Amino acid sequence: MNPFGVPGITAQELAQKRANNDSFILLDVREPYELTYAHLGEGVTLLPLSDLARRQLAALPPEIADNKEADIVVLCHHGNRSAQVTAWLQHNGWANAVNADGGIEAYALEVDPSVGRY
Repeated sequence: MNPFGVPGITAQELAQKRANNDSFILLDVREPYELTYAHLGEGVTLLPLSDLARRQLAALPPEIADNKEADIVVLCHHGNRSAQVTAWLQHNGWANAVNADGGIEAYALEVDPSVGRY
């Protein structure tokens, strides 16, 4: 559990889900410019927090908006913005949303340094 009180997974658990080709949505809530510094490549759904804050539920991509049962891992730089989005998703009925604790920074430090850091 992270400081925001939402369920989370570690960088290693996220890496295992990716390695296993588990069916889940990896939702990156960082801003587009942040992807130039660090990214996880293919299979990531980008939804900047600024867009989500402005458009709310209308900002959600169809694979999330149309499926409240979706397994969602929310990712940001250090895990704070993603924890807020995870809490918001859960509040709005997406019970299977979890935070990527430590964000992409933890992933780069603990799993794959080629991801990049900033």
